[in-house]
This record gives sequence, C-alpha cells and structure tokens, in this order.
Amino acid sequence: MFDKLKHLKDQSNIVFKSTFLANLNPAERYEFLQLCHRRSYKEGEYVFYKNDPGTGMYFIESGNIQLTIGTPDQETPDEIISQLELKSPDSFGALSIGYNLRRKSSAKCMTDCDLLGFFKPDFEVLRDRHPQIAVKFLQTLTNIALRQLETTSKKLAELASEQVALNIQFKTYYEESREESA
Repeated sequence: MFDKLKHLKDQSNIVFKSTFLANLNPAERYEFLQLCHRRSYKEGEYVFYKNDPGTGMYFIESGNIQLTIGTPDQETPDEIISQLELKSPDSFGALSIGYNLRRKSSAKCMTDCDLLGFFKPDFEVLRDRHPQIAVKFLQTLTNIALRQLETTSKKLAELASEQVALNIQFKTYYEESREESA
C-alpha cells in the first residue's frame, strides 16, 4: 500500500512539475503518462550510452541521473568532459522521439532509479489516439531543438566567426533538402 502511495506521489510530481509537459493540461498529461513504461535501474547502471540509437525519452520518477558528455582519458581535456545531474521531475533523451539521432551523452544512475520511458512506438499510439497531444509534444521538441541550435550557433560564432556558423547552417539545410528530394 505504501509503495502504491509513493508511486502515485512520484507520478504526480512528474504530471504537475515537469517542465517538458508544461504546455499540456492535466488531463493531457495523464493521457501522455498512460503510454509511459516504468523501468527500474540500480545505482551505477547505465540507461544508455553515448552514440546508442535514440529510441525514446525518460522521466525521472525517483533517483538521480548523471548525463555525461565526453569520456575521461589521458588525451581528453577536462573542459571537454561535461556532467549534468538530473532528478525528479526532470526528463532526458526527448529529441530521440522526434528526430533520428544517436545519443549525445551517456545516462548513468547515481542512485537506484525509477524512470518512466516514452518510446517511438508510444508516440505513434499517442499520435493516433490523441493527435492534439502529439502536436503539443512535437511543438515542445521543436522548441528544444531550436533553442539548442540558437545557443550552439551563438557559441560557434564566438569561437570561430558568425560567417562560419551561418555557412554550416546553410550547407546543412541545402544538403539535407537535396538528399530528401533525391
């Protein structure tokens, strides 16, 4: 009984406090979370590794996750290794749903963790059952991707030049447009 109450409290934390789900109303959040799958991990276990295929996203119900970019070795400068600690109601891995991307980081459980996974097939079910929720979900993904692009472009312009940053954006756009039409 106490486990069930803790589970409901943890899930309600995600429903009402998740910034990722902020543009959904409570009923839409409930429908979304009904498609999620509970996964339990032990301290020290990896949820995924850098360069794995992106198959879905996760909401932290309980526990702490560390996202790590880069790997510590003798040839890697310290500034290349970046770590980010996440806890409930944080989420991670969202861009793998809307975009065919490999993982850019590794996700390691720093404590025992309960996660809610939302995977590509779950999105397809959401799209078929509740298209309006799926559209809001995609809007959130698009906003995240655009913020990342803007931040990365600004940083690249600072490190190289604005011209280099814009050339990369234009070339990427036109090369992908040509590949899609071929």
